Amino acid sequence: MLTADFDYDLPLELIAQTPLPKREQSRMMILHRRTGEIIHSRFEEFPDYLNKGDVLVLNNTKVIPARAWGKKEGKEIEFLFLKESKEGLWEVLCRPAKKARLGDVISFSPGFEGKIVKVESEGKRVIRFSSGAVLSRLKKIGFAPLPPYIKRKKKNVELRAQDLERYQTVFARKEGSIAAPTAGLHFTPQILERIKTKRVQVAEISLDVGLATFQPVRAKRIEDIHILEETYSVSQAVSKTINEAKKESRPIIAVGTTSVRTLESAFKSGKIHPGRNSTNLFTYPGYEFKAVDRLLTNFHLPKSTLLMLVAAFAGLDFVKKAYQEAIRQKYRFYSYGDCMFIL
Repeated sequence: MLTADFDYDLPLELIAQTPLPKREQSRMMILHRRTGEIIHSRFEEFPDYLNKGDVLVLNNTKVIPARAWGKKEGKEIEFLFLKESKEGLWEVLCRPAKKARLGDVISFSPGFEGKIVKVESEGKRVIRFSSGAVLSRLKKIGFAPLPPYIKRKKKNVELRAQDLERYQTVFARKEGSIAAPTAGLHFTPQILERIKTKRVQVAEISLDVGLATFQPVRAKRIEDIHILEETYSVSQAVSKTINEAKKESRPIIAVGTTSVRTLESAFKSGKIHPGRNSTNLFTYPGYEFKAVDRLLTNFHLPKSTLLMLVAAFAGLDFVKKAYQEAIRQKYRFYSYGDCMFIL
């Protein structure tokens, strides 16, 4: 199967640049896999599609304000803080990379500076900071690590507070991601309360969204694509909840592709195994899903591994049809956009 099979043309005006005033106002396309029916709805009606005993799985990862600008000899460089490998030692991406050389000292704010101790390919660097409190510093100066298709003027202070709040789920708890699990952005505390009132079981897992989300697909054949690893964790209680539901044939509903990757990676020998592990699972048409029965997801970029996962779950032809319908109906696409619920 070719990567080009997952391409489509999207009018630029359909790429959502800002969130809607209210999270639950997003449109929601319902896809019935069994009948091929497509229904247009709103996310505020999402609880109506759930039933007592269903298990709704959320990724409670929290996005860090990972985008920041540093200076070297008066020259400004943009950095994306990826992860802390050891205390005070951070992996970053920088742009323009040619300005960030081995041994350079980068100043981000008064008293907050680091030294480049390793140079890697494709703009990746390792910076050593004298203070281990890097994350607390980023919370003061950093910006939300929005994907490049969301256009922002450099250091847009006016939208900084909005993006830091809205590029984050209301159930985010565990810091460590550089991208939001965007299917979860539609939820509000009120929506979650309605879901729990229906006696739906809400289970939280964690997957730290990392570089795999930004990983460009260069291979022509999808069989040649290799996904970067991301770390996930599933608690003992959550594994028990899901395993009991599977035994009783109660639906497992994944919110977002990150929840899918976590559940499918943790499912071995007929059940979900608890623990903290890494995964580079790549799902594309032909993959047999073992843990997930239904999927809530946003609309994804052409030729992306996320779109391939959705096509594996719902069928490529059906997904292509749904995306063309979404374009015709002028749905809002990508991170700040609308969603689809695949039954």
